[in-house]
Amino acid sequence: MPGGWEAGIIKFGMGGMPHCGRVFLLDTITAFMSTPVKSEKKRILAVDDQASNTRLVKLYLERTNEYAVREENDPQAAFSAAEKFQPHLILLDVLMPGMDGWDLAVRFQANPKLRAVPIVFLTAAITKGQVKAGGGRFWGYPFLAKPVVLTELVACLKHHLGG
Repeated sequence: MPGGWEAGIIKFGMGGMPHCGRVFLLDTITAFMSTPVKSEKKRILAVDDQASNTRLVKLYLERTNEYAVREENDPQAAFSAAEKFQPHLILLDVLMPGMDGWDLAVRFQANPKLRAVPIVFLTAAITKGQVKAGGGRFWGYPFLAKPVVLTELVACLKHHLGG
């Protein structure tokens, strides 16, 4: 059909060889359809009173194109930020002024919308040796000791998010 979609493909394709345009189109459609669709980015809420810590985590994780990170440096504001952002996982510092990570974790766990969200504590209050001796967990929560090795953080996220 002159002027139809085939004519446009032929013009876009390989000039004087009409069949090449169709091959190009079929190859393109096949490649597109066989490309796995990337699922939605996992939302991570990073809560730490030190903005440099949350910024580093955000920059590193978002560079992987697998995560969307919201930073919160005010523990008092973290609860409402979590309700709005609906994270898949919360990274939570333990020692913060005003409200420590433990108190915040209790609030998260008491909220039906946030109860199922995994919490991973990041803290300088314990050493990497203590974390290792405790199997990576303290008081039922996963822990990473600061300074956090970013590749270990990604491995931890993948473990707790099932990917």
